[in-house]
Amino acid sequence: MQNSTFNELADLALRHSGQHFAPSKAYLMEARLSSISRRESFATLDDLVHCLKARPNQRFEQEVAAALTGKHTRFFAQRDVIEQIVSHALPQRLKLSKSGRLRIWCAGVSTGQEAWSLAMRIKEQVGSPLASADIKIVGSDLSTACIEAAERGVYGHYDVQKGLSIHRLMTNFSRQNNGEWAINSDLREMVSFRRHNLLHPAQDLGACDVILCSNVLSGLVRAAKRDVVKTLTTQMLPDAYLFLDPSENIEGLTEIVKPSREMRGAYEKRLSSDETAVA
Repeated sequence: MQNSTFNELADLALRHSGQHFAPSKAYLMEARLSSISRRESFATLDDLVHCLKARPNQRFEQEVAAALTGKHTRFFAQRDVIEQIVSHALPQRLKLSKSGRLRIWCAGVSTGQEAWSLAMRIKEQVGSPLASADIKIVGSDLSTACIEAAERGVYGHYDVQKGLSIHRLMTNFSRQNNGEWAINSDLREMVSFRRHNLLHPAQDLGACDVILCSNVLSGLVRAAKRDVVKTLTTQMLPDAYLFLDPSENIEGLTEIVKPSREMRGAYEKRLSSDETAVA
């Protein structure tokens, strides 16, 4: 890969997702763009960049930028976080809800495993107040291809082996004729997906009781981190919870939320001066 090609792709990633690529990560670019290169019959990434410049196409540019983002996900990857959401955050939010409705946003959901895992765990709350609550989960991602895969909800044997017990697999999936596994209809009623860039406002997603965003902030430049955190916190209802990966520190990026004293990796929305006076 020529230096000019690396620079073009690094700039593309920075503009679309706020992601920083050091020159030492050129190999990662090649790995993440390999499927697009094969599909479009590009011999090298130099050819891919030449195409981007010679025939500008916004949709293709967005696809390339999305492919450059990380796609680390598996079922129940954030097992401890999911348990905290189900055992503490959602019951707390349900007590404050006058309508019995709860809204959860899984931001940067990749191919959907995180959202489906949370839905499975909620479904298991038979006999608890959560069982009768109106709970909806929306998953979002920059990648259209990932969102389409999440919506299909069909996973190969290798995917379901990672993080799923046999009981959960047999309870929540149906085996297809080709050997793949499809999410059952009862979970599909709880979960939906849509494409969204976290650098942009998310008013269309509505206000949320719980937001889960894992493996997104790491690798972003500081200005992009600030924009993403602003997008997330803006959609939080009063007393809502934001869950990040415990390794991701947002100190100095926002004053809207504060670390939760009860849950590791969780943040609570600070009360405004008006809300504090009422309380």
